[in-house]
Amino acid sequence: MAVVIGDPIAHSLSPTIHNAGFSATGLDWIYVALAVPKGRGGAAVEAMRVLGIAAMSVTMPHKSDVLAAVDEVTETAATLRAANCLTLLDDGRVGADNTDGRGFVDALLNDAGISPDGRSFAVIGAGGAARAVILAVAESGARDVAVINRSSKRAAAAARLAGPIGRVTPVEAVSDADVVVNATPVGMGHDRCFPCEPSLLGSGQVAVDLIYEPATTPWAAMAEELGVETHNGLSMLVRQAAVAFHTWTGVDAPIEAMTGAAVEALSRR
Repeated sequence: MAVVIGDPIAHSLSPTIHNAGFSATGLDWIYVALAVPKGRGGAAVEAMRVLGIAAMSVTMPHKSDVLAAVDEVTETAATLRAANCLTLLDDGRVGADNTDGRGFVDALLNDAGISPDGRSFAVIGAGGAARAVILAVAESGARDVAVINRSSKRAAAAARLAGPIGRVTPVEAVSDADVVVNATPVGMGHDRCFPCEPSLLGSGQVAVDLIYEPATTPWAAMAEELGVETHNGLSMLVRQAAVAFHTWTGVDAPIEAMTGAAVEALSRR
C-alpha cells in the first residue's frame, strides 16, 4: 500500500498517476490520499511503521516536518531540507528522499530535448519547487543559475544551492537565460497575472511553467506568441512520481500510462 499525505489533499493527482502505473504494470498495489493536518507529519511517519505502509508521498505542509521523524535521509533531501518520497525499509526503518529535481530534469529532456549541461537558467521563485529545480540543474551541469524572487533573503538562500554558479538577479535576467522556469503559483487557476513580463522573453528560449492547471497559463500563452518554446509542469509531476514508483517497487514506471491518466483526470475538472 502507498499513500500521499497533505493538507489539503483532495485535489492531488498522485492517486490517479500511481494507480495507473500499478495497473499498467500488474502490481498488486493501491495508492490513496490521506488528509493529515499541519504539524502531524511525524505521526504519519510513525503510522508507516505501525501499519506497514510501504510507501508515502509527502506534499505541503509536511515536506520539512517529516525529516525529523525518519531514519535515513538522502543527500538531496537533506540539502533541500524537504522530502516528498518516503520508503518503509526491510528492517522497519523509514527512508526519505526528494524526487522533484530529478523529475524536472527528466521532464526537460523529454519535453524540450535538452539537458541542463552547459545551459543557463533563470528560476523565478525561491520556494520548495524552485529550490529543487535549482539544486538539480546545478548538479546536472548548468552553466549559470539566476534566481529571481521578491525576497532577496530567500533568493540568496535558494541561489546558494547552486554553489558558485548561483546568483540573485533582477527580473530582467530572464532575457539572457536559455531556460526560464516559473516556480511560483502566479498564473494558477483563474489568476491572470504574470511571474515576469512576457516581453522579456524571446525566440530561442525555453520557458517551463511548473503550473499544470491550467495547462497553458496566460504567461505561457504570451510567451508562445513571442516564439518561445513553452512547457507546463505536468511532465515534472509525472516524472518525479516515476522516480518514486521505481524506488518503491523496483519496476520501471509506465510513464505513458501515468501521463495519460493525469491528462484525462485534468480534462474532467
